[in-house]
Amino acid sequence: MRLYAQTPARRSRQLIADVIALLLIAVTVKFALAVRDAILTLAEPGRKAQSAGDSLASNLGDAGDAASKVPFVGGSLKKPLQSAADAGTSLSDAGRSLQDTVGHIATLTTVALIVLPTAVILVLWLVPRLRWIRRTATTRRLLDAPGGADLLALRALTGPQRPLATIPTPPGGLVDAWRRADPDVLADLSALTLRRVGLCP
Repeated sequence: MRLYAQTPARRSRQLIADVIALLLIAVTVKFALAVRDAILTLAEPGRKAQSAGDSLASNLGDAGDAASKVPFVGGSLKKPLQSAADAGTSLSDAGRSLQDTVGHIATLTTVALIVLPTAVILVLWLVPRLRWIRRTATTRRLLDAPGGADLLALRALTGPQRPLATIPTPPGGLVDAWRRADPDVLADLSALTLRRVGLCP
């Protein structure tokens, strides 16, 4: 299995396409991570709310515990402080929930921004490359089979006409020489088919 063409022009195009595809994928990932970081900054109010709520709940809880030790009225003093501490806990829970929501949104957005563009890049780049690999393997297999040079010569004759002008025309024409199995013409025509797919004879 050949990954790159043997002919310099096609091989250069393939290498350039590979570099462009890899750069596009790298830029896609970098952009997705930058968007993720930007989204995660939206969780900052949640972090502050959680921190404030935890601090408030802790301080009011401690104050309630201290107030409960006051003789006769300790229980009455502790109740409102404990209620305020519970409100602080609710504030902390709300901040944590906001952070979780923002984190989920950031993760889903990052995955979408990486997967979708990368899939498009792979379809536009990898699929044609895989088709080329399969086509060159088939062409090489045909050449190595009995009568393969004849078959490739026939493909050259039935393909685009302009490349045929580069082959010296024998007396009677190329088709007549192919019918007579002229070895030089068969070699030239099969080489033309090979070069068309990026292979050397």
